[in-house]
Amino acid sequence: MNVPFLDLKAQHAPLKDEILAAWSNILDTCGFVNGPHVQGFEAAFAAACGVEHCVTLATGTDALIVPLKALGVGHGDEVILPANTFFATAEGVSQVGGTPVFVDCLPGTWNIDPAAVEAAITPKTVGIVGVHLYGQPFDVDAVQAVADKHGLWVMEDSAQGHLATYKGRKCGSLGVGAGFSFYPGKNLGATGEGGAFTTNDGALAAKIRMLRDHGSSVKYHHELVGFNARLPAVMAAALEIKLRHLPAWTEARRAHAKRYLARIAEIDNVTAPVEAEWADSAWHLFVVHVEEQERVLKALWAADIGAGLHYPTPVHLQPAYAELGHKAGDFPNAEYNASHCLSLPMFAELTEAQIDHVCATLDRVVNG
Repeated sequence: MNVPFLDLKAQHAPLKDEILAAWSNILDTCGFVNGPHVQGFEAAFAAACGVEHCVTLATGTDALIVPLKALGVGHGDEVILPANTFFATAEGVSQVGGTPVFVDCLPGTWNIDPAAVEAAITPKTVGIVGVHLYGQPFDVDAVQAVADKHGLWVMEDSAQGHLATYKGRKCGSLGVGAGFSFYPGKNLGATGEGGAFTTNDGALAAKIRMLRDHGSSVKYHHELVGFNARLPAVMAAALEIKLRHLPAWTEARRAHAKRYLARIAEIDNVTAPVEAEWADSAWHLFVVHVEEQERVLKALWAADIGAGLHYPTPVHLQPAYAELGHKAGDFPNAEYNASHCLSLPMFAELTEAQIDHVCATLDRVVNG
């Protein structure tokens, strides 16, 4: 049995005609930039996240860079973030002139460690970016308590957190704001690149809107030096259609995770992910931990099972950040995760038979 890591063809097949009709309308009206499709998606996604404002952006990375710029991050400023994340979280800080300060994660959820955050604060610290890694919310209240004590803001990197909830509240509504990615493989994926920032701060949202459009709110009048970071209308139109299906897709992922967890509990030498009692994960990824990571990964590939590594090198050990002087052993939990993690197939259209086959194959590969 072939089990792909992700099956976007299956996701798009029933939506194809509706998406093409929306794109045809854009071609007929020539409304390629901003316009009703962008505005409609922004309103719908804000409602889905339980916030007042959503500002779309060209990419998920822009959804970090532009808000960090709007928050005033610049040269000499430090922003604390987990070493266990995709590179873009740190990249956003660097792109506005700030310095990323890495901290370790907690075993089990593999999310940012609030105690490590407090230990990393210096007079140069201006804020904290927490990541809802793999779709699992980080402990926002614990991090916010540290931030409040030191007069800092907390931003969510919710690139993987679409419709995840923390203590009953939607991710995207928990800090000063949240950056989302709509990269095609995300739970809500665009037909290309895309991103958004959600917030309840109207002034911050207005500033981000200006910054994404060359620092302008009135044509040819530029109040700020900004970016060209607008989401194309064709992306917004497809996202608005797909958003209507996201709740059902999310519940399917949760059902798949429940089945995975039951099966993996029966397998020796494979550690299942931990979902905190206050979390309802979006299960963007289903990540287990094994010894002999590379051997197991290649054996699954040979058995026609899609699997991946998220992420094989923690950010503090990436060559781009060599100048920060980190070395192996600085953040042991993040490094353990990187060297033992294994992402199994996870998408809404998975079948129970596919999940059972993945788990049976994993058991055979790991335990012989």
